[in-house]
Amino acid sequence: MQPLPALGAELSELTVSGISSGAYMAVQFQVAHSKLVRGAGVLAGGPYNCAEGSIRRALTACMSPSWWAAAPSVAELRAQAEALAKAGRIDPLDGLRDDRVWLFSGGKDTVVDSAVMERLAAFYGQWLAPTAIRFVQLPDAGHAMISVADPQANACSSEQTPFINRCGELDAAGEILQHLLGPLQSPAATAKGEPLRFDQSPFVEGKPIDAGLADEAYLYVPQACLGSACRVHVVFHGCRQTAAQIGRRFVDGAGYNRWADSNRIVVLYPQVQARYGLTIGSWRWLNNPFGCWDWWGYAGSDYATQGGVQIKAVRAMLERLAAPRQAQTDAAAGRLP
Repeated sequence: MQPLPALGAELSELTVSGISSGAYMAVQFQVAHSKLVRGAGVLAGGPYNCAEGSIRRALTACMSPSWWAAAPSVAELRAQAEALAKAGRIDPLDGLRDDRVWLFSGGKDTVVDSAVMERLAAFYGQWLAPTAIRFVQLPDAGHAMISVADPQANACSSEQTPFINRCGELDAAGEILQHLLGPLQSPAATAKGEPLRFDQSPFVEGKPIDAGLADEAYLYVPQACLGSACRVHVVFHGCRQTAAQIGRRFVDGAGYNRWADSNRIVVLYPQVQARYGLTIGSWRWLNNPFGCWDWWGYAGSDYATQGGVQIKAVRAMLERLAAPRQAQTDAAAGRLP
């Protein structure tokens, strides 16, 4: 395991994406840091701060809304977000106006209802132009990352591990990157690089496990980005997709790395850790048995804001990637903390 390298990366076109809990996390990170993030890809996620710190609300109104647990209205969602912005806990919401978003919902998704994604589209529509929002709905797709890069991907309607499905030629990673960044070169036939396994502990106050994070995560660096500045895309895995649960299947098979190779994009794959209750090395009780990103408050009440421990950790990773390459040399020589 290596330290996360300083690459002099360019953050002015930072984009994020995610599936399931990772989709919620992508939305949270984008809204909390709207001045920084330029766009988000969201597969089977939902509106910003939908859960309001409640696991019960997360499992009902924010995944399968009904007459007795209705999804929050757009007006409610906006009011909550504006209150957080006014308090300085997230960036001003006007930072979303120059963003682009790519949204996806499967017609056979039994985990996150399409109505939740529709509410997310309406939330974005308060700031983004209609042409900046692309909402793809595929009737046969289940709850999964849709990829053409994994040779062992499940059938389109599957909702089984590793939650990576093949749905014809739909390349979600490519669609996301092209919509968010504009015209791109065709992807490489195969990913040429080897993902770097790096230590997440320097980016957390205390132990990663206390923030719900794994000790290590992955970074994909195209050869062209080793010597000059490249853009960065952050990918948040879904529940039951951590490296501890499925190895590198998501990192290798989600489909981003081939596009990264031919378009000078560094791809960051931060990782959470599944746990329930206490565990070795931590006396803190965390309820996250499926390895989900925190979008309901299991790691703290600030989870959806810039003060959230997971959001802070990813932001610190990005600062490290953007640091001049000389900083890496100095750190190795013990001249930096």
